[in-house]
Amino acid sequence: MPDLKHVLFVCTGNTCRSPLAEGLFRKAVEGRDDFEVSSAGIAASKGTPCNPETATLLKKRGVTLAGFGSRQVSETILSKATHVFAMTLGHLQTLEARFPKHSDKFYLVCEFAETAGSRIGTDVPDPIGMGRRAYEEVAETFDVAIPTIIAYIDQTWKSGDASGD
Repeated sequence: MPDLKHVLFVCTGNTCRSPLAEGLFRKAVEGRDDFEVSSAGIAASKGTPCNPETATLLKKRGVTLAGFGSRQVSETILSKATHVFAMTLGHLQTLEARFPKHSDKFYLVCEFAETAGSRIGTDVPDPIGMGRRAYEEVAETFDVAIPTIIAYIDQTWKSGDASGD
């Protein structure tokens, strides 16, 4: 399927931010068959469930990540992705250092969004250990960033069989 866009969200452990972004992005593109979405972590253990705060917040929004288990970002995962969105500049720099041949598909989650008085391109803060409100703030950041990500991809995507316009 040359028109399938595979969006990958990357954080540290793939248990808080990136699964939250994955779930909210899936909800945002519900009904569209041109998107696939997943997540991974820079330093993730294999198979860890998402953080309970993440799961609770997603459930409140009508989203479930059935069968979710954390995974570490890898060459194989990046080869399948068409767009990779890192939570922080540190994550982005790590991806660029470890996987330079994929750097043309790396972006920050907030690369196109101005969030809560912050400038475009700010980091998505790590909510781990900070309580429910911190997770809600991260979700609110994604509420602003995800529509800009979808708009960017829709505006710039060139299908495999397009002859250019």
